[in-house]
Amino acid sequence: MDNWDEIRTAFQVARLGTVSGAAELLGVHHATVIRHIDALEKRLGVRLFQRHARGYTPTEAGRDLLATAQVTQEQFAQLVSRIKGQGEVVTGELIVTSISGIADLLTPVLVGFQDAHAGVIIRYLSDLRVFRLDYGEAHVAIRAGAMPQEPDYVVQPLVRLQAGLYASAGYIARHGLPSGPADFAAHRFVVADNPESRAPYHRWLRANVPSEVLTFQITEPEAGEAAVRAGAGLGFLAPRRAAGDPGLVQILPPRPEWDSPLWIVTHVDLHRTRKVQAFLSYLKACAQEWNDI
Repeated sequence: MDNWDEIRTAFQVARLGTVSGAAELLGVHHATVIRHIDALEKRLGVRLFQRHARGYTPTEAGRDLLATAQVTQEQFAQLVSRIKGQGEVVTGELIVTSISGIADLLTPVLVGFQDAHAGVIIRYLSDLRVFRLDYGEAHVAIRAGAMPQEPDYVVQPLVRLQAGLYASAGYIARHGLPSGPADFAAHRFVVADNPESRAPYHRWLRANVPSEVLTFQITEPEAGEAAVRAGAGLGFLAPRRAAGDPGLVQILPPRPEWDSPLWIVTHVDLHRTRKVQAFLSYLKACAQEWNDI
């Protein structure tokens, strides 16, 4: 019973009562219909139909097959409908991945989108690794740095993240306030542990500060911010995170060359689905209200 084509053929013959009717419906030659029925009866070892001048009438075994095949066909039809519908309704899982350090920006967006679409289940994956959209690991990715170049990806600009150089008030009290880059060799710095970090400000720091003063190295932005606040040294923070905090002192204001562009990345196969398009529209609308980030 591993050949659905034969079962489907027998089902249509039983339903319509004639070989010619089944052949027309299935778009095959009438000889193919007869061959399918003969092969199925041989495999099962029973007669499924009584042949007569008016056509084919199912036997008791044929009626059993008809009932089972009808349920199976309906289940297939429902499955196809669900699969097609997944691309047309805003329900089910929405998997969004982003770089670490922007959860404070994205989480309100995800919550607001879910409030607007109660049938959506949010999976927000923030990690250092790059999730593969072509492997179905996410619907939408928010990436930083150089524009992604993978084939079959749809890439759109989102915003540019600013960065300024800060130190804690406690650090300044102990080590003094540098007047500019000329004084940096006498200070300590918080920097990404990875020399190949894609963050422009980390690349600038490694190019302009002696390596021996890069004394506190981290792997995640949250750890870097905590280190700066704790007085480990000078380090880059997002102005939105430092604004209004009397415990932080701005050493250098944001510069354009330190900005990190954020990109919205989707796979071409999912880009036009209603769910992804609805989220992208909502995300872009929210991003227009982000100021000084």
